[in-house]
Amino acid sequence: MDETKKISFEPEISEPFYEGFNYRTILAALFIGFIMLPGSIYLGLISGGGLGGAAQWVTVILLVEIAKRSFVELKKQEIYIVYILASSLVSAGLVLGTGMLVLQGGAFSDLIWKQYLVQSPYAESFGLTPHIPRWAVPPPSSDAILKRTFFHRDWLIPILLIIVHNVLYRINMFSLGYALFRITSDYEKLPFPMAPVASEGATALAETSAKKETWRWRVFSISAMVGIVFGAFYVVIPTITGLLMANPLQLFPIPWVDFTTQIETFLPSGTFGFVTDIGAILTGFVLPFWVVVGTFIGSFLSRTIGSPILYKIGIIKHWQPGMTAVPANVVSTMDFWINPIIASGIVVGLIGIWKTITSFKSKVEKVERQLPTGRGDYPIGVALLLWFISTLIYIIICHILVPRFPISIFIFFGFVLTPFLSYTSARMFGITGVATGIAFPYVREASFILSGYKGADIWFAPIPYFNHGHLAQSFKQLELTRTKFTSWYKAEFTALGIMLFCSFLFWSIIWRMAPIPSSTYPFAQKIWPMSAIFNALWATSTLEGGAKWMIEAIKLKYILNSTILIYFLYIIISLFKWPIGIFYGIIGGMTSLPHYAFPMLIGALLSRFYMAKKIGPNWQRYRPIILAGYACGFGLIGMISVAVALIAKTIFQIIY
Repeated sequence: MDETKKISFEPEISEPFYEGFNYRTILAALFIGFIMLPGSIYLGLISGGGLGGAAQWVTVILLVEIAKRSFVELKKQEIYIVYILASSLVSAGLVLGTGMLVLQGGAFSDLIWKQYLVQSPYAESFGLTPHIPRWAVPPPSSDAILKRTFFHRDWLIPILLIIVHNVLYRINMFSLGYALFRITSDYEKLPFPMAPVASEGATALAETSAKKETWRWRVFSISAMVGIVFGAFYVVIPTITGLLMANPLQLFPIPWVDFTTQIETFLPSGTFGFVTDIGAILTGFVLPFWVVVGTFIGSFLSRTIGSPILYKIGIIKHWQPGMTAVPANVVSTMDFWINPIIASGIVVGLIGIWKTITSFKSKVEKVERQLPTGRGDYPIGVALLLWFISTLIYIIICHILVPRFPISIFIFFGFVLTPFLSYTSARMFGITGVATGIAFPYVREASFILSGYKGADIWFAPIPYFNHGHLAQSFKQLELTRTKFTSWYKAEFTALGIMLFCSFLFWSIIWRMAPIPSSTYPFAQKIWPMSAIFNALWATSTLEGGAKWMIEAIKLKYILNSTILIYFLYIIISLFKWPIGIFYGIIGGMTSLPHYAFPMLIGALLSRFYMAKKIGPNWQRYRPIILAGYACGFGLIGMISVAVALIAKTIFQIIY
């Protein structure tokens, strides 16, 4: 059969699994920690975004080029382990308590956020400051805060909690994530459409390392050049001009063009716009077509059309003219959409559980006998035991920190809500490639308020409430690249030590350079105060006289009615045998701003009706590599601009 007639990203059965962790990956991890991590911190404070694809692809390409000049051939397994190491090292910190921001720069980003919250005027004006526990952050009068240093005894317990949390989290994540992968990939045979993006990129780079540059490398390199050119306008110009001007020059509005205020005369409380990063269009190339269509339908009908209707009939009450996309979205969510979002998570989870129960018995024995040799599998029972023990330790820690809070709620979060939410998200990754909107928004907050607990300590405790669904897709990518699962475990815990040290080191340096937030860091200065307001309001809701927003926002009748309607929609789509991706797309679209859904729809339409016809069957193989190449190029140019900015800021500090 002609290979163009049947294209599959599944690896050949005969290809064995190889080890991907060795001394070269350790050197790459050190490079990421000492070079990429400070750039991620700085970029996050300046623009709100991390390095993302930069840290991953820049490190991988540098490693490949060094290997070529050293006459060393890198295996795709090594390349992929470096790829996921980069993501782990510079990703958002694991935020304890009430963090609402995506904070870049590893574990100590959480403490940087809390040092701001404890001394912010909003925490003081709402009466929160004296109630923030010392085991979370030192008081604002402490020298640790006044002198902006982690080298103080008041930080001892908060830092110890951060370290314990990060170790426990990884044990919890890997164990439950592996069990979810076995269920969704081995038993349910879900396709995981986004998994080939990273695996195909790693394969392309492995080919060039071996000097076997095929069509993968050509497509990857061309796409990378597109990312470099676009990134020069999107990232470099604002970053460089920000060093010289009070207001950086932006050729493209970052992050989006917003039409919300323009349409408010005929669509009050409706939101619409589009992100200016062409990566959203390229994402539309890769995601399943009907999932993208469903996402746009769900987003447009709910946020652009539905919200104005709800406003006119009096359900959405707090919208005011002049609101842009973010406040309008927050208001409409709190007034109504939080209830359908909760209902959608319930429906998707119940559907997934039912499908697993009906298919589990018929597949389990067959799958157990056919587990790939050398993949790194171990009994699901062992994985679940490790997850159980790590969750139990979390519960014990929380009970010690907040002894007056009902321990039954800790048990509910750890042993009921976390696996349910994680499984729901894992199925969404397996079917659609993303898990947008699969969450139970504000359930944690509602539980705190309705528990009867009085105090603020619970808002800063490391509650075992996680979503590990994305791990199923990561394990699938390991399988596609034929990388032993044990390689990831060893690499992740090695990277953890590097990350903790480098995060401590570079946050200490950057914090000493200037207060965070301040005019030196425009994104933090603009966004952090708004998040501090919400954090203070939530944390004071369990104090006497605190706000009771959640009790007013969650309405059981809306949740019940939405659950019935969403399930009815699922039945209709199933009966008419429409693509099931439409249903899951609509579910995700309800929580997505049209700003993201619209460009993805443009990309999906271009892919299906133009590129596929223009290029032919091979287009299916090009799509994930194009997205991976673009992320690489965009990251490369972003790293250059961040490096220049860091050097310039350091020089300014020395001179003045």
